[in-house]
Amino acid sequence: MGLLATARRDLATGRFERTLSALTAAGAAVTAGEIYLSHDKASFGNRMMWWPVAVVPAAVPAGIAAVFSRRAAKTVLPLASAAIVVNGLQGTYLHWRGIAQRPGGWTLYNMESGPPVFAPLLASMVGGMGLLAAVLRREGRREGGR
Repeated sequence: MGLLATARRDLATGRFERTLSALTAAGAAVTAGEIYLSHDKASFGNRMMWWPVAVVPAAVPAGIAAVFSRRAAKTVLPLASAAIVVNGLQGTYLHWRGIAQRPGGWTLYNMESGPPVFAPLLASMVGGMGLLAAVLRREGRREGGR
């Protein structure tokens, strides 16, 4: 069976909700580690750098719980994921502001050597995966049923 056919079947049967929940947990773990190392390299020069270190890991237990619990997939996972999306948007603003405040402003050099331009948006994508998982149909759930 082809990859596209398998994906369609998984979406139709609700299996993809669990898979996406697991991917959200794994993505949050990797992303949180990367954020910590990057912000540590910058010596946590701004107190706001601690926010993603605290917020992003929340999706790890939420995503794992969502794999096993429909209730967690519809409550805890979307809350943790929404917090990550909001924090990622805030981080994007802060990173862009940081580049703009460097001598010369938005030059190619500042974009390469300053805060990563799109890294916070990548963290937001992890939150977006969790939000998508929360709205997908659960495996074993009949249409119109609970």
